[in-house]
Amino acid sequence: MSQADVPENSLDIKHVRRDYTQGRLTRDSLQQDPMQQFANWFQAAKDHPSQTDPTAFTVATVSADGQPHQRVVLLKEVRTDGFVFYTNYNSAKGQDIAHNPKVAMHFAWLALEQQIRIEGHAEKISQAESESYFYQRPRESQLGALASSQSSPIASRSELEQHYHQLTEQYEGKTIPMPTHWGGYLIKPQRFEFWQGGRYRLHDRFVYQLSNHGWDVQRLQP
Repeated sequence: MSQADVPENSLDIKHVRRDYTQGRLTRDSLQQDPMQQFANWFQAAKDHPSQTDPTAFTVATVSADGQPHQRVVLLKEVRTDGFVFYTNYNSAKGQDIAHNPKVAMHFAWLALEQQIRIEGHAEKISQAESESYFYQRPRESQLGALASSQSSPIASRSELEQHYHQLTEQYEGKTIPMPTHWGGYLIKPQRFEFWQGGRYRLHDRFVYQLSNHGWDVQRLQP
């Protein structure tokens, strides 16, 4: 379909807008520890009936040639020192992190009119920790991790599914080995921004910046 074939009104989004009225964010209402503030908002997102996939977040990386990349992954653990997600280490994101461990995370909980931006460094967790999680996953997910060379080209979906079914037969009644190139990353945060939508586009934004004496908190203009 060419640009000329698209109905004109389907592209007219200049007037798509709404006001944000659900909440306010003040300095007094913030926790001093951003991990605790995250935990409070995360629990609210999990409890909200209209907020789907609260564990989903965008992780942004930068490749060796300086090109930013982003994709949605799932948060699997919150630790005192950061956030854990799992992936194929040979994937595009894994190659980016190997070159430049600086990453950015973004949670968008739109049903609550909230966003959280987090910047930090990613590092691999231990193989033992990755194996512990791997064998908690459904068997189908274990096979999927083994079947896919994530981010590599493939001729067709049928080829991928055929490989999956071959592995299913191969490991029937057996333990599925965790791929050596699969595991978890821990993102250790150095900067948080908590964003609460506000009326008249006067959103509330607070930044936590890690310093030598702890977390410095500052309000930003919207």
